[in-house]
Amino acid sequence: MVLILTHSEITGLLDREEVRKAVELAHAGLARGDWHNPAPRAIALADDGSAIPMTASGGGYVSVKMLCDVPANRARGLPVQRSSIMVTSASTGECLAILDGRAVTAMRTAAVSAVATDHLARRDAAVLGFIGAGNLAVEHARAISAVRDIRKIVVWTRSTATLDAFEARTQDIGVAIERVSSAEAVVAAADVVCTLTPARDPVLLGTWLRPGQHVNAVGAPPRPDHREVDGAAMKRSRVVVDSHDTAMAKSGGVLLAIAEGAITEDDARTELGQVIVGSRAGRSCAEDVTLFESVGLGLQDLATAELVLARAAELGVGTTVDLSA
Repeated sequence: MVLILTHSEITGLLDREEVRKAVELAHAGLARGDWHNPAPRAIALADDGSAIPMTASGGGYVSVKMLCDVPANRARGLPVQRSSIMVTSASTGECLAILDGRAVTAMRTAAVSAVATDHLARRDAAVLGFIGAGNLAVEHARAISAVRDIRKIVVWTRSTATLDAFEARTQDIGVAIERVSSAEAVVAAADVVCTLTPARDPVLLGTWLRPGQHVNAVGAPPRPDHREVDGAAMKRSRVVVDSHDTAMAKSGGVLLAIAEGAITEDDARTELGQVIVGSRAGRSCAEDVTLFESVGLGLQDLATAELVLARAAELGVGTTVDLSA
């Protein structure tokens, strides 16, 4: 029997702290060789779209998330990115579940940024900055506030309506929110900066960075010609990636910086899991600028899906279907 879980069902099953711990363990497992996450290969679709099968294995499961990036959907009034996750038993090969990917992706993405912030940002970081204020920003505000004593959030985005919605949805966090006039003003004020935009061209420049800052570069679509931070920002930073192989396949931030000669491939070899287990260094001193290039991994989806399936079984949530009938 296959368990089918909808977006609304999944949102009621996810716990942010559990997701953060699960993705941290999964990244550590990747560094130790217990989890596996092969680099995905994009499939070209019409109208500059792409489909990316994101596969992973670990904890007795195998999963694939089919991520479709469809820029033409913007004109249709539809989400540009859509995804579904299939979870299979690694021992029997039986398909166990099919999940809508939206809530899983948003929460695990913020959770990984929180893990990176916890391992790379200064312990005294107190001002959180967002370039972009959509759904990802809401999740990042909650996730990062759980790993640092955040006293203020500074935020900039092009849409006043998006800013209004962000403030309304984060009131319960109890952190002061300050609107600023530009992306540069966010960087000038923040200890931890998160770029959360679907940018093709840089929204954060290396000349803006100050010693001691940490950057989570999160929002750019997983394409080799899209990036949110320029080559100068990469050059000024200790760069940590979620996966070296995946970054070399679909991180425009890394690939374009290498093409420009700002960094070399060796500068982007340190993986978050290696920092977690201590096999590679992250921040070495208070003055370092650290940058986490978050492209997104199938193992993050699998680690989160495992939690969802366990909770769904406990509560009897979801619809079961016999695919073999």
